[in-house]
Amino acid sequence: MRKAGYVHLIDQCSISAVKPGISVEVATVTRKEVLGNTLLVPPTMVPAPEDLLGHVAFALKHEGMNLQVLAQVLPLIPEIDIRCAIDSSPNSQYLRKACFLWEHFSGRSIQRAVQNIRQSYVPLFDSSQYVTGPGIKNSRWRVTFNGLGSLDYCVTVRRTKPIESLLNQDVLQRSELFFKSLPQTVADRTLAWAYWTETWDSWAIENESPSEGRAVRFVNLLKKARYRDRLDESYLVAIQNDLVSNALVRATAFRTEQNYLSNGLPGSLGVTYVPPDPTLARQLMDELMAMANASPSNVDPLVLASIVSLGFVFIHPFMDGNGRLSRFLFHQVLRSHGALDDSVLIPVSIVLRRGESEYLEALRAFSEPVTRYWRIRSRDEKGLALTFEGHPALYRYWDATKGVELMLNATKLVIDQDLKREVVFLKRYDEIYRRIDQEFDVVNMDLTRLVRFCLEQNGQISGDRRRQFEHKVPQEVFDALEQAYHAVMSNRAEG
Repeated sequence: MRKAGYVHLIDQCSISAVKPGISVEVATVTRKEVLGNTLLVPPTMVPAPEDLLGHVAFALKHEGMNLQVLAQVLPLIPEIDIRCAIDSSPNSQYLRKACFLWEHFSGRSIQRAVQNIRQSYVPLFDSSQYVTGPGIKNSRWRVTFNGLGSLDYCVTVRRTKPIESLLNQDVLQRSELFFKSLPQTVADRTLAWAYWTETWDSWAIENESPSEGRAVRFVNLLKKARYRDRLDESYLVAIQNDLVSNALVRATAFRTEQNYLSNGLPGSLGVTYVPPDPTLARQLMDELMAMANASPSNVDPLVLASIVSLGFVFIHPFMDGNGRLSRFLFHQVLRSHGALDDSVLIPVSIVLRRGESEYLEALRAFSEPVTRYWRIRSRDEKGLALTFEGHPALYRYWDATKGVELMLNATKLVIDQDLKREVVFLKRYDEIYRRIDQEFDVVNMDLTRLVRFCLEQNGQISGDRRRQFEHKVPQEVFDALEQAYHAVMSNRAEG
């Protein structure tokens, strides 16, 4: 089957790129038709196979923007070919976009015949199809760069139906209204629960359980995010040092060694992801930090926070602590841009851990295709030899759509389910505690633990718990706790 557009360019030029989600095929149709993940087009619409610029213009018109492919293909087009094309059609928006990008990616200028283009400015990304950033006008081609990031590091977020729906729900404002609706004591305790939950679940995603001291440090780091620090290398190094307990892996700067992620299997079988080399990683971190600090007014803070969090873990600028730091950055970006006040924390890690397979799948959507371009060889006791055989565009231009969908949905679920569930828990706790405290004289610490045990075990005080507290608590208290639980639950059900 004859291909067209981006898929054709990938195959024709043998470039390293992730295959687009939708491929274009030439078929016996009279007009464009969508069949599953394939766009069928009639032969009359498709340029000749060797016409690279024609396929670029076709892709821009019918498939949207794919900088990962364009960054590699456009420099292969001779200047004279693109010059003749734009001289023949100086007002073509797709050729103007191609020329704008050709000059950036090739580092050369097109010696065009028509110097002054008088057409209206055209956005590089169609805002009806993509989440876009602030516009930067290029007067030479009358093209407005409105991507998320820069032409050296640009993230794509497609406006899928789930993303549009989630953005329209204004979940951040709902979270603030939720906290403000609570009595102050309940709001304070719910916030404290959110900090601890985010801490423990963030560690659990890494299959770790923090010590009490490490947990306290992470909670304190989350609270520090309220001070709205700008991201820079020294700030991130300090955070990384607080997150890792092994002094040997505490960083003094972004990494200068190649790292990789492993699933524990031997040799190349165990490598699940290889981040960019240290030089490229530093360049990308500069771009990511600039994006995080820029505060574009027309980008939803949740989208920006998701991109920064995911982008950080893909760059992996440290030898250890990257996963936890990436989830910390989600909160840091929201706070630094004033999207949430200090009385609110959305513990998204509780949803990410609960739906860990979906979280890992969103990460693999980027990591697996990129890792295929690394040649991995065992070097006996010296470990692995890693050689990148792809193009930096794989790391510079990536599609964050799946990841943003996941993070937006996780935020919504926390607000709609987990925070509300915790408030209900606290109110039931308070009512059971009050009933027992009015009738019996029990030490606060003991009663606190017993009430929580009772709630967590659906109204049962086990024999082991009774024996544990038999010398501290009158026996009748255990039965009273169970009765109080059922009374409270019955009242809630009736209400």
